[in-house]
Amino acid sequence: MLRPLAFGLSAITLVSLAATGLVRAQGSSFEVSGVAVDVTAKSAEAARETGWRIAQRKGWAMLARRLGAPGVGLPDGTLDSIVSGIVVENEQIGPNRYIARLGVRFDRDRAAAILGVSSALTRSPPMLLLPIEWSGGAPVGFERESDWLKAWARFNTGNSAIDYVRPAGGGPDPLLLNQGQLNRRGRGWWRSILAQYGAKDVVMPIVHLYRQYPGGPIIGEFQARFGPDNTPLAQFSLQVRDGDALPALLDAGVKRIDEAYQQALSAGVLRIDPSLIEPAPVAPVEVPALDESILGNEGQPVAEVPVTALTVQVDTPNPNALDGAQAALRGVPGVRQVSLVSLALGGVSVLRVGYQGDANGLRAALEARGWQVIAGGGALRLLRQSRIPPNIVPDTPAENATAG
Repeated sequence: MLRPLAFGLSAITLVSLAATGLVRAQGSSFEVSGVAVDVTAKSAEAARETGWRIAQRKGWAMLARRLGAPGVGLPDGTLDSIVSGIVVENEQIGPNRYIARLGVRFDRDRAAAILGVSSALTRSPPMLLLPIEWSGGAPVGFERESDWLKAWARFNTGNSAIDYVRPAGGGPDPLLLNQGQLNRRGRGWWRSILAQYGAKDVVMPIVHLYRQYPGGPIIGEFQARFGPDNTPLAQFSLQVRDGDALPALLDAGVKRIDEAYQQALSAGVLRIDPSLIEPAPVAPVEVPALDESILGNEGQPVAEVPVTALTVQVDTPNPNALDGAQAALRGVPGVRQVSLVSLALGGVSVLRVGYQGDANGLRAALEARGWQVIAGGGALRLLRQSRIPPNIVPDTPAENATAG
């Protein structure tokens, strides 16, 4: 007997047909939606099971037509092995009748092999998904579970050309992924966040929900935005008659926003911002050895100062503090590279600095630019800018610092 599994708090139910009872990842399946069934049987349970069997057959034929493959009929046993789930979009169950509109998910690799088509799709680079819901005048990202997040969790990304990276919502997600992040333009900050989630760029689907009165009509204004500059891509409005239809409203909004992103990808509009790509380190240029006979007695060739990897700790109460510290380090002559090792908003973040010199030299250069620097434990601690005028080295003796 087939067993239903509850999916979220909406009217949609996801049912696994695999022997293990587990739902496969959405990204590894083809989905066919809107399969209508109307079945009568001796009992409600028998009618429902027969309806799901019919839905599998109809869904397989619809998938074959969509992929342009010959519609080869398959026995129910074979369909059971390649169907990874049933999505109940709407159903009515009577004593001996079952009427429903269903969705069917097929294992991508197995279905493609049977139909003789490629299971691969031309997909975008990994895009970090940052959904924002405005409701009651307040925005919500990952600070708490929202209806908009649930709608994106229900969405099957396997049929999309966009490779969405969907955070789980725990750990640092509420702190890093919120409405405030949409207004930050610092590329160094964005690169740090994207690296933590394994993404190359970001998409921001936004919905503003307007309730006419409790339990009454709801209007949803949807926006598709992308990139660190929060670039608008598409905007539209949808409406439902009562609050019970809110999941359907949001599901329709998710589908249309995904279509907008896919169209932008095909048109070349949705692409990685070049400023988000970490510049590759410059390869050292080999200089031929000097002929000492040419120099005569006037001098000897000067050996190049080696680059030392130093650890720098910096107070980061907010993203601007991190951007300022990185900019200050990159502005020091002799600094070849600055990379983020660990991020701690509200605490101390750690940077790795490639400096052509030692820790004492870097410390002196930073203090000359008005920064307070503490050396110890093989690392430098960069504090907020002091009131020392720039380009003036303090008269106080420096502490002993160990080169990193």
